[in-house]
Amino acid sequence: MPHLSVHALESDLAGRETTLIEKLTEAVVAVYGEWARGIVVVQLFGLPPHRWGIGGAPAVAPSPSVTFGIKEAAFGRPDADEIVARLVSGVTDAVVDVFGERVRAGVTVELVGTRAGRSGVGGVVVTS
Repeated sequence: MPHLSVHALESDLAGRETTLIEKLTEAVVAVYGEWARGIVVVQLFGLPPHRWGIGGAPAVAPSPSVTFGIKEAAFGRPDADEIVARLVSGVTDAVVDVFGERVRAGVTVELVGTRAGRSGVGGVVVTS
């Protein structure tokens, strides 16, 4: 299942949660198709400014970062490069739609592949 974890400053995130969840879900659906809508998981983490550092100092106005959990098998598909590019672009655009163009240059999207048999749901190992 596509699983997106978003870290942003709490002050930037406050009041925008629902819109961000909707836009990120739409970005995933635009790549995978409507069937994926019901399995997209979005978790939002708001941080106070003094808990986000860049270069050894508290960050002044960091852009949100997104970790996107995806099945590792997606990276082995013939169209993997296109899928990765569309996911990175779509997720970045969704974040920018919510937070504004000022964040675009710093938005990070990290796609993290999970191999079959290396995760579980409800106490059962997921093998596919």
